[in-house]
This record gives sequence, structure tokens and C-alpha cells, in this order.
Amino acid sequence: MKNMKTTTELLKILKTKDNYEEVIETQPTFIESTLSEYLEDLIERKNLKKVDVICKSGFERSYAYQIFSGKKIPSRDKLLTLAFGMKLTFEEVQDLLRENGYAELYPKNKRDNIIIFALYKGQSVLELNESLLMMNEELLI
Repeated sequence: MKNMKTTTELLKILKTKDNYEEVIETQPTFIESTLSEYLEDLIERKNLKKVDVICKSGFERSYAYQIFSGKKIPSRDKLLTLAFGMKLTFEEVQDLLRENGYAELYPKNKRDNIIIFALYKGQSVLELNESLLMMNEELLI
């Protein structure tokens, strides 16, 4: 199996090919994991326990387990809340958002800027929400 192309490489290919069959020949595999699979992989790679992530996220346990099982699809904010519970890096959060169809954090957006700052500082969801409240921005949860 060929290596998966980067986003930049794939965009270049999309611009230069005359038909979609030529595109498929250059990119035989696409990302096909579900959100629950993606979260499971993150938890495993970071050697985390779901119960700890749920506690740090501030979610009700049953709701969080529905997200992890794929029964509930969280909003962008709820996904960000989980990311804080997992103590993901900024880059990991951007990947999580992008790979699951959500807009990445954008530093020119005031609310996103506050969230990015909190990620860089390793803040908890509670600390982030305090900052969002002080800046008159919508809380995560």
C-alpha cells in the first residue's frame, strides 16, 4: 500500500489532474476512522484512562461514554472539552478538529485565541471557562 499523501500534496494533485480517476490512482486510501475510533486511538497513544478524561472534562459519565462509543456526536465545543480532559497539545487538538470535520482553532477569533492560550498553558476546562467568562465569551460547557 502506498503512503498516504499530505494535505498539501493531495491539494496539488487535485489541481493538476484532468479527471477524478487519476486522483484516486495517486491516493488509494482516505481517512475512514470514526470519531470513537479516533478518540480510542488518542487515549491509547497517550496512555490515558477514560474515567480520568471524563472527570477532567467535567462531562456526565453516561454522556461521555456515549461519545466514546459513537452513540453521540459531540459539537465542536464538546470535542474541545474532551481535548482539555485529555490534555492534548495545540497540534493534537487541531488534528482532532480537522479529522472530524470541525473548524480548526483560529487565533484571529477572540474566543479561539483564548482557547489556544489555555492549551499552551496546560490549563484545565475550569480555568479556561474562567478566562472565557472574564472576557465575556461563551463557555465550553
